[in-house]
Amino acid sequence: MNTIEIREKKKNLKLSKRQRELIVGLLLGDGHLETQNGGRTYRLKVEHGAAQREYLEWLAHEFKDWLLSGWYEKHKGAKVVYGFTTVSHPSLRFYGAQFYQNGKKRIPPVIKKLMTPLSLAIWFLDDGSAKSSKHRSLVIHSLGYTRKDLELVQDALRRFGIESSLHKQRSGSLRLYLPHESSLILEQFVRPILAEVPS
Repeated sequence: MNTIEIREKKKNLKLSKRQRELIVGLLLGDGHLETQNGGRTYRLKVEHGAAQREYLEWLAHEFKDWLLSGWYEKHKGAKVVYGFTTVSHPSLRFYGAQFYQNGKKRIPPVIKKLMTPLSLAIWFLDDGSAKSSKHRSLVIHSLGYTRKDLELVQDALRRFGIESSLHKQRSGSLRLYLPHESSLILEQFVRPILAEVPS
């Protein structure tokens, strides 16, 4: 695709409501935004390991209009990484301003307004797991976020009837812990996505 074609493609792009919700979930999790012009435009970059290849392909399909060349496969030593990068676009500037402060990712103060069941499900698929095989509770590995950040998330989760607590790890980082009753609500959000992801 030449420069003129790319420019025309960008001109016609518009984020759907679903894509906006997906972006919020991805930025809470493993996704990140990159800017090459001081924040005038951003591009979304998502990468996952081999175990989540089908999930990555599903995400790439959700953003197919925003990709120039589909998803990619990259070898990092013995590891294989799958990912995609969208075109740079002004529509992503809002998310850059909300999720980044001085170049560091954060939880936006307006997360209560931004988070939806779909966003939360995507975050869990990126960073969540069962506490253990013996427990029927869930954990979101929210490493890198401050206590203040995660307290904003806890407040947002209560909108959906989800209670949570913060568990401190040996490293000093914090994880979000969801008891069994709250885990059942989150599972209802995740189930429709898993039905769409090929396995």
